[in-house]
Amino acid sequence: MKLKSKRLITGLLLLNAVFSNAIADDQLRLPDMGDSTGTLISPQQEKALGESFFRSIRAQLDISYDSDIQNYIQYLGQTLVANSDNPNQAFYFFVVLSDDINAFAGPGGFIGINSGLILNSESESELASVIAHEIAHVTQRHIYRAYEASSRMSLPAAAAMIAAIIVATQAPDVGIGALSAIQAGSIQMQINFTRDNEQEADRIGLKTLVRANFDPRSMPIFFERLQQASRYYGAGAPEFLRTHPITTSRIADTRGRAETYPYRQVPNSQDYLLTKAKLHVSSKQSSLKDLITYFQAQIEQGTAEQRAAMQYGLGLSYLKQQKSNQAESIFLNLNKLYPKQVHYLTALAQVSVEKQDFANAKDLYLKLQQQFPNNPDFKFEYIAILLKSDQVQQALQLLKLIPYENQQHPRYYLLLAQSYGKLNQAVNLHRYMAEYYYSIGQTDSAIVQIKLAQKAKDLNFYLSSILEDRLNFFIAETLALKELQK
Repeated sequence: MKLKSKRLITGLLLLNAVFSNAIADDQLRLPDMGDSTGTLISPQQEKALGESFFRSIRAQLDISYDSDIQNYIQYLGQTLVANSDNPNQAFYFFVVLSDDINAFAGPGGFIGINSGLILNSESESELASVIAHEIAHVTQRHIYRAYEASSRMSLPAAAAMIAAIIVATQAPDVGIGALSAIQAGSIQMQINFTRDNEQEADRIGLKTLVRANFDPRSMPIFFERLQQASRYYGAGAPEFLRTHPITTSRIADTRGRAETYPYRQVPNSQDYLLTKAKLHVSSKQSSLKDLITYFQAQIEQGTAEQRAAMQYGLGLSYLKQQKSNQAESIFLNLNKLYPKQVHYLTALAQVSVEKQDFANAKDLYLKLQQQFPNNPDFKFEYIAILLKSDQVQQALQLLKLIPYENQQHPRYYLLLAQSYGKLNQAVNLHRYMAEYYYSIGQTDSAIVQIKLAQKAKDLNFYLSSILEDRLNFFIAETLALKELQK
């Protein structure tokens, strides 16, 4: 087995750390997943399960950390949640950088959408229909019933199972091996949702679409197009069709329900068009030459917003080619036409960073922070530029002001490590690199960093105690994982 595959399989199992401290493992037993009383799992257990699941997903899949992409998918997702049958439930949406057409829902309201699915949608309503469908799987508790075990199992094992099944749809050669590695005893997992689950998610998702002012007809249209396309895929059919089987009767039922609502045209948002353009540039399927040809051919077609999105894509392609001046000219013109559009400001900031004009980049990110004070990404970008311009103390001061809820982001720990590295403070450099690795599911690397910190010359009693606690925590996790593999 290749070393990479071994790391991925190991990573899948690094799920029960969150349970080994906060909650005693021997007390974490899933209630009967077939129970319809609403007591399948406590909110605290669900939160722990979801966070553990997402750390494992971060370790296995290529998650987008681009602020524009993340902000858009979160906004779209939360708009749908606000109009769902459970608007108070916590959700977190993220984009997986994969050309495969897929989307999935995990425990704790974590919903992943592949970039390939976004690129293959022909309207924002189509994309929203898939997300609304996934939201319904969560609100209707299908996640737990879909992965029901024949015996009661601990939450760490449940998290590992769910993550393994999800990863198997993204990277079958890794995921199936990981699933086999963690199955023990008589535990059997069901990969696909049932037909009733799918129909219920369609029905409830459709209502969510209507309440959120999207076109309900987009759901059967998108599903039908995927089904027709699958005839040409053969064995390589989109994973979304494998994990969410789409039948002719399902499409007919969804169309019948959608047509009970009055028809109205729903335009695509500018953010949707720009996100698609950005993802197209990052797709592995197109060369830079092909990208430029594609965007140049589309620039004079469609509405003003569609033409602007093609210009934006062309500018990003030039930036990828390190043709900063050509990219900057396009972004400046777009910013003049659409001064409130955040994508153009972040693109101009990227150009400034590329040209090492850190002063202008900082000005742009300050402007973005004023416009979006609750967005941590712009703060992180600003701090990163401070570090590039050797303003380390100012960077550290701002990191200390980051709200607690944003301190769990991997980039927060990475920026702290980089800051202390520039100050030659080895203990804190390795300490925060350990937290960074742990946040992305690489506990073995976290242990290595802790041990390096313990050997540093600037170690004191206070830091030594912190490091010892973290080391014990990480080691306890690895021991528990070994037990899970038996």
